[in-house]
Amino acid sequence: MRATPLERGGLEDRQDAMTNGFVVATDPTTPPVGLERAVYAIGNFDGLHLGHQAVIARARALARERGAPNALLTFEPHPADYFADRPVAFRLTPAKMKARLCESLGVSGIVTLSFDAALASLTAEEFVAGFLVGRLAAGAVVVGWDFHFGKARSGTSAFLADAGARHGFAVDIVAKVEDGAGEQAHVVSSTAIRRALERGDVEAAARGLGRRYSVLGHVVSGQRLGRTLGVPTANIALDPTTRLAHGIYAVRARVDGKLIPGVASFGVRPTVDNGPPLLEIHLLDFHGDLYGREMEVEFVERIREERKFDSLARLTEEMERDKERARAILATAP
Repeated sequence: MRATPLERGGLEDRQDAMTNGFVVATDPTTPPVGLERAVYAIGNFDGLHLGHQAVIARARALARERGAPNALLTFEPHPADYFADRPVAFRLTPAKMKARLCESLGVSGIVTLSFDAALASLTAEEFVAGFLVGRLAAGAVVVGWDFHFGKARSGTSAFLADAGARHGFAVDIVAKVEDGAGEQAHVVSSTAIRRALERGDVEAAARGLGRRYSVLGHVVSGQRLGRTLGVPTANIALDPTTRLAHGIYAVRARVDGKLIPGVASFGVRPTVDNGPPLLEIHLLDFHGDLYGREMEVEFVERIREERKFDSLARLTEEMERDKERARAILATAP
């Protein structure tokens, strides 16, 4: 299946929110209001990449055919984090951003199940009977071709199709989605996107995601060194599991719905202190106080790797060149 880009536009037994018709529920024991007999797209959906979008698009189409709502059924924490007993997964899409993207894709709601010992111990049949049928009363489910679930990942998409026939809900399986053509084609996956980001190839990551890789966080106070060097920055501490390659990037930041061009450094600041990784964003031609504000930063292109300079003066000179490189890149970037 060929990909199409994204169109931009335990809390037990509780429905957390229903804003503008978009339902958010965690660990429901009965079908959430607004999602009765829903068509569920099921998976971790970390990244909501083009493969995930194909699953969601099919769920939406099937829901239209049936006159039903459609929703995501996903899991928190990431199963890899649960089994490691600590955060290890390089998360491409935190839960808050995932909900935003789902709503922009026309999804009716998102249901999150707590991935814990009880859930991890369920067989594939127990998960189907207990959750898809018993708790959610799903009208239909849609999964990707490589979907696995249940204890020891024993359940497959083929098993789910058979279970659906026995329990009375429809099952649709979406074929793999590829990025590129011919011999250059490869299956779109969260793993491939993570690897691209780990080498700083944000453009390859964007091709798999169907949108630019972005992060979300609140601006925190830093050393204010950038201000003294004439390049004030807004600082965001990313999740420690973020493995984006250290370096300088041309970025666009979204603040209060407005996109602002900028240049960002992600790394340990070897010229200054070799501290913990920090994202520092200098917004071009912007003046204002951003402390405490939420900011989304999308990465357009990597300008260079992070380097140690022999003086702050040399660092400042290079930062000025970085700003001009970023301006040139962003002037032509869609």
